[in-house]
Amino acid sequence: MFAPSAITVITHFDTGADVRPVFSHGPLFDSYNGKMNDMRNPIIRHKYTADPTVLTHGEKAYLFTGHDVPPQGVEDYVMRDWLCFSSADLRTWREHPVPLKAADFAWAGEDAFASKVVFREGWFYWYVAVTHRTIPGKAIGVAVSRTPEGPYTDALGGPLISGDMLMTLTSDKENLDPSVLIDDDGQAYICWGCQVCHFAKLDDSMIKLAGEISTIPLPAFSEGSHLYKRNGHYYLMYGQGMPEKVGYAMSSSINGPWEYRGIVNEVPYNCATNRPATLDFQGKSWFFYHNGALRGGGSYRRSVCMEPLEYEEDGTVRKVVMSK
Repeated sequence: MFAPSAITVITHFDTGADVRPVFSHGPLFDSYNGKMNDMRNPIIRHKYTADPTVLTHGEKAYLFTGHDVPPQGVEDYVMRDWLCFSSADLRTWREHPVPLKAADFAWAGEDAFASKVVFREGWFYWYVAVTHRTIPGKAIGVAVSRTPEGPYTDALGGPLISGDMLMTLTSDKENLDPSVLIDDDGQAYICWGCQVCHFAKLDDSMIKLAGEISTIPLPAFSEGSHLYKRNGHYYLMYGQGMPEKVGYAMSSSINGPWEYRGIVNEVPYNCATNRPATLDFQGKSWFFYHNGALRGGGSYRRSVCMEPLEYEEDGTVRKVVMSK
């Protein structure tokens, strides 16, 4: 692609067996004191990254992304693996060795779509959307690891969710973009979809469904669901319309009803899609998404970005202003 030194600041190299540079994207915008210090988006600048999911473990934040690799002249989604980065301050990100590839699922093709990583009882669970080799449509697989940076292995030897499990398959992409929430009582839920937002319980193993698949009606739902809970409120963000803004709904119960509350951010720069993630880290809240801002970028060569995220007293989300 292009040399890392041309587009980012290399601040450190590990000296272990797996040598990976640490990249700094510069000072962050502090939304709590109102000071702007030249925030640099995208935050990962040496590779095309997309569809972020992020969590905190120990004292670090772990960012998991898709990886756009279309050959020159190809204007389509080409994604073969997922990437992992970690940071202790959200300023400097260490890239880890590739933790998971679509080829790690023997029953799947080579497509590596959007994903979600959660932690429970000593295990990290990575829910990914892939193409099933024999069942029509996309499918959702689960990989597991004892460490956030992996490597991850297929937990099932087959899909958690496949096209033949839906009442009707309206699109071959309907099983895209899983998002998982573990509620305060330990019950886990998964939502996913393209054009239709599907929803189900997970059982205690985290690798089986525990009930019927239902749907959540949302205005202009496209894809890119992100389900989370904060201060007693349930949130469901998603790609809305096409090109995609991020809209969101709220509920006082995981089972709804869900009330649509508006737009979180507008269509990102130079990119038709939009997949949100959120993180509370060191006393502040952050919003992750992707755009097409890197040199040579676009809808099929995307780049992960982050912005401050603020909430009103009633829990509603203030609209995110994307930095340039």
